[in-house]
Amino acid sequence: MLGYVIRRLVMAVVILFASSFLVYILSAYAGDPLEDLRTSRDANRDVLMAQRSERLNLDTPPPLRYFLWVRGALGCAAPFLATCDLGTNLQGFQVTELLARAMAQTVLLVTAATILSIVIGIGLGIVSALRQYSPIDYGITFMAFLFFSLPVFWVAVLLKEFGAIRFNNFLRDPQFSLFTIIFTGIVVALVSYGAAYGAVRTRMLVAGGLSVLVMGIMAFMGATKWLLAPTLGIPGILVLGSLISVALTFLIAGFRNKRALYAGLTSVLVAAIVYFPIQPVLGEDISWLALLGLGVLTLVVGAAIGWAWGGYDRGQGMRVAALSSFFAAGLVLLDRFFQWWPTYMAHGRIRNRPIATSGSQTAGFREGFWMSGIDTITHLLLPTAALMLVALAGYSRYSRASMLEIMNQDYIRTARAKGASERSVVMKHAFRNALIPLATLIAFDIGGLIGGAVITENVFAFTGMGQLFITSLRIVDLNPLMGFFLVTGILAMVFNLIADLLYSVLDPRVRVKA
Repeated sequence: MLGYVIRRLVMAVVILFASSFLVYILSAYAGDPLEDLRTSRDANRDVLMAQRSERLNLDTPPPLRYFLWVRGALGCAAPFLATCDLGTNLQGFQVTELLARAMAQTVLLVTAATILSIVIGIGLGIVSALRQYSPIDYGITFMAFLFFSLPVFWVAVLLKEFGAIRFNNFLRDPQFSLFTIIFTGIVVALVSYGAAYGAVRTRMLVAGGLSVLVMGIMAFMGATKWLLAPTLGIPGILVLGSLISVALTFLIAGFRNKRALYAGLTSVLVAAIVYFPIQPVLGEDISWLALLGLGVLTLVVGAAIGWAWGGYDRGQGMRVAALSSFFAAGLVLLDRFFQWWPTYMAHGRIRNRPIATSGSQTAGFREGFWMSGIDTITHLLLPTAALMLVALAGYSRYSRASMLEIMNQDYIRTARAKGASERSVVMKHAFRNALIPLATLIAFDIGGLIGGAVITENVFAFTGMGQLFITSLRIVDLNPLMGFFLVTGILAMVFNLIADLLYSVLDPRVRVKA
């Protein structure tokens, strides 16, 4: 395995060197970086041209100039050998600083959308495959093709209209009409009935229960105007956390493993117990790094609870309890944000219209960790939704096709013939193998994540990697263009290597020989 990894890394270096040389030469001969100064009428035009030529080494032929760029780029790939220096752009700004800002914006914009599209898309694809040719299958297929075919800029504009402008207007008096409540309940009942397992009576009970629950929540939110001052508190954390724990137990262990269920519910109870003691820790001086550390701690505590409950399969109990603890801690964090929501809404720069339509934050908004976090989240809601809706369509179709192929294999029929439960057949035998062909697709998408979403960045006024690339290409600004290529090229190769290694993890038949 180690020999294979080293061999792939050497090949990646050779490919990156050759492709970067080709891109550099083609881009250098594609235009004139002095064109804007040649057409200028400034009295010091010649001085500015001479300064730019000297700063960018324009008097050196492009093939030789490439090696000057490589010398500085090597410091970025191996910072312990030299200083990272990608040069300056046409205006004289350091490319490393431009890349850092663009990457931060792009990661902020695209990461959540990519994760949600992968999780939701694969989930929908599996449900569609398990309910092949049913109404739920046709509905998911229709929605997948609809969102896959829609231009992302049109989806973004619709989200601006209905997700921001009209929703902000709705927040003036956030009450649901009787028709909206009943219609939503009917839709939830139909969808849950189509997706549920078991006999008709069981599916009807699940559909009816979820429908009544959703309608009750909507009526409660409207009567109390919950959206203006949302809160979870200990009751909300206990209820939602318990539901999440039950779902995790079903997916990971099955209800036969009672100790795994008890471990998950215990983790939720612990989160509720520490609700008040943890509030001083979640003060205004907390940081995202500290929250990350608390997240790791919750996983450790949950795993310890699962181990303590024991049972015939401690591994299942530890996984259920760790994930239950993590999600329960997420509910505590969400409640902390909710506590600041009314103050954020009443802020002079927000004026009770919280959902933003452009930018990554409100201009001049510096109001502490929690309110700044809310501001960032409200700015990311719409672009994240736009990217997610378009991307999850592809994942749902790929996962559906993969799952259908796996479910028709002989070993699936053998597992059923041996008396394995349907949950065990789907989750243990089919799901893992269905992920194998998706590994390459997911790794490729994540590798291209840092490349940015050019259209979405334009619509929502994000100055990310996509915008940097287009701008640099248009004006033949070579150093930012090559910086973009270096970052995206390295990430693409790294994640392709990760995809190959994942094959050996997901499929025991695959062995990478050194």
